[in-house]
Amino acid sequence: MRANVTSTDRACFAILRQINSVCHFLTRPALITLLRALVISKLDYCNSVLVGALAVLPSRRQSVLKAAARLVFSTNRSAHTIPLLQELHWLRDPERIHFWLCVLTYCCLNGIAPQYLNECILSASSRSSGRQLRSTESISLLVPSTCRTTIGDRAFPVAAARAWNSLPQRVRAASSIVLFRRELKTCLF
Repeated sequence: MRANVTSTDRACFAILRQINSVCHFLTRPALITLLRALVISKLDYCNSVLVGALAVLPSRRQSVLKAAARLVFSTNRSAHTIPLLQELHWLRDPERIHFWLCVLTYCCLNGIAPQYLNECILSASSRSSGRQLRSTESISLLVPSTCRTTIGDRAFPVAAARAWNSLPQRVRAASSIVLFRRELKTCLF
């Protein structure tokens, strides 16, 4: 995992250096589009695999986002980037990972994701008990028990269920993927 994260960070910084050489010829909306297409998409690719891994992996993914925001607003390296990221409406890296994990979980629950992922997710309403519980009416997921907290908690069924159950009810009850992504981003922002 370490080699993959490091190579992604390195590739993103290389792209940022190339964009920096031509950014004076671009308008701000064109620059933002170029950054989203070439840098942000590279950071977001298979993002949900990194759940829990960034705590132990030295990563410069957040530095990539900060450098991209500085490039958009043409600020120096000592400028604070939190207002820049907020103005661009870009999530920080841990929130990006949480965002894409929840989007993948939403796709699993609605049958949009591949079948092998759909089978990993168990809703609380599928619990076979004779009683009628309040959890059967909510859109909650069962969190499978794990033996190892270091590896087991990073498994997709566990991480997805915990991320999903941490969301507010109004976000989980979204009727479409577009509405879900909008509500989720607002919630995480």
